[in-house]
Amino acid sequence: MNADGGGGLWRALKVPEFRALWAATAIGRAGAQIGRVALAVLAYQRTGSASVTALVYALTLVPALVGGPLLGGLADRYPRRRLIVVCGLARALLVAPAAVPAIPLPVLAVLILVSQLLESPAVAAQIAVTPDVLPPPVYRAGVAIQQLTAQLVALIGFAAGGVLVAAIGTSGSLAANAAAFAVSALIVWRGLRPRPAARAHRPADGPGRTGLVGGLRLLLTDRRLRSLLALALLAGFHVVPEALAAPYAAGLGAGTAAVGLLMAAIPVGNLLGVFLVARFVPAAAQTRLLGPLALGASLPLLASAFFPGLTVSLLLWALIGLFGAYQVTANAEFVRLTPDEWRGRLVGIASAALVAAQGLGVIAGGALATALGVSGALLVAGAAGLAAGVPAAVGWRRARTRRPV
Repeated sequence: MNADGGGGLWRALKVPEFRALWAATAIGRAGAQIGRVALAVLAYQRTGSASVTALVYALTLVPALVGGPLLGGLADRYPRRRLIVVCGLARALLVAPAAVPAIPLPVLAVLILVSQLLESPAVAAQIAVTPDVLPPPVYRAGVAIQQLTAQLVALIGFAAGGVLVAAIGTSGSLAANAAAFAVSALIVWRGLRPRPAARAHRPADGPGRTGLVGGLRLLLTDRRLRSLLALALLAGFHVVPEALAAPYAAGLGAGTAAVGLLMAAIPVGNLLGVFLVARFVPAAAQTRLLGPLALGASLPLLASAFFPGLTVSLLLWALIGLFGAYQVTANAEFVRLTPDEWRGRLVGIASAALVAAQGLGVIAGGALATALGVSGALLVAGAAGLAAGVPAAVGWRRARTRRPV
C-alpha cells in the first residue's frame, strides 16, 4: 500500500503531536460552529431584523479576508505552538463575555470581530507547523484527515449547534464556544513540543523582502506556487450551486427539504472524494491528477444546466465535491513547497484569496441567476470554470515537470 493510502491515514494518527493538533483543531472548529448558530439566534432575538442577523453572522466570516494577509505572517515571526495557544486563549477570553445575557449587541459584535481576526494567525500557524509535526511520507494523509474532519464538523456542526442552542440557550452555547477555544489551546500546549520561530523579524532585509509585499512577490514569481493557487481558486466557480440551491429547488417544484439535500450534496461528495484519494491514490499520482480533477469539477456544473432534476442534480453536485478533493492535494503541495520562513504569510494570503474567490462566486452566481435563470448561471459558472481551469492545469503540469516535486 502506498504511504499516502489507508496505511498513511493510520500512520498519521499514530504521531502523538499530530493527534494533539488534530484534536485541538476539531474542538476549536466545533466550538466556532456552535457559536455561529448561537450568534445568529441571539441577534435575531434581540433585533428581529434579518439584515442585522446577517451582519452579525458575517462578522464570523469576513475577518478572514483581512486577517489572513495581515496577520498570517505572525506564524513565521513567532513560535507557532505559542501563537496557537495565545490566540486560542485570547479568543476564549473574548467570547466568554458574549455569554453574559445583558451584553449590548454592539459590544458583542466588536468582541466577535476581534476574536475572528485572531483565527487567521492561529490557522496559519496550525497549517504551517503540520509539515514539522508529520514525517514526509504521511504528510498528505495528515492534511486529508484535517480536511475530512473540517467537512464533518461543517456538516454536523450547524445541526448540533441548533439542538444545543435549543437545549441550553444562546448564553450557554457561547460559553461552550469559549470553553472549546480554551480546551483547544490547552491540548496544543500539552501536546506539541516547543519549536523556534521560523523567521524572526529582520528590518535589515530591506523593503519588499519581508511582510505582505515579500509574500506576494514570492507567490507571483514561483511558478509552482502560482499554479497551485490558481487551481485552488477554481473553488469560486464550484461553490455556485450551493448558493443557488434554494431557487434551483423551487424551479424543480421541490420543497425546503430538497434545499438541504442539494446544499449537502457537494460536502458529502467531497468527503467521499478526499477519503478515496487518500486511501487509494499514490502520492505521485495525486500531483499528476490535480489538473484533470480540477477541470472535472466544472463539468457537472455544465451538465446541471442541461439535465435538470432533483435526483440527477444530487448526483451531479456530489460529483463536484468528489472531484473537488483535489483541493487537499493542492493545499498540501502549496504548504510543502513554500519555504518554512514564509509558510505563515503565504498560507494567510492564499486563505484570504480562497475566501474572496468563493464569496465572489456566490455573489456572481446570484446575479447571473437573476439575469439568466438558475440553469443559465450554472452553465456560465461551468464554462468559466473550464476556461479558467485549463491554463491553471497546464501551468501546473509545466511547473511540475520542469521542477520535479
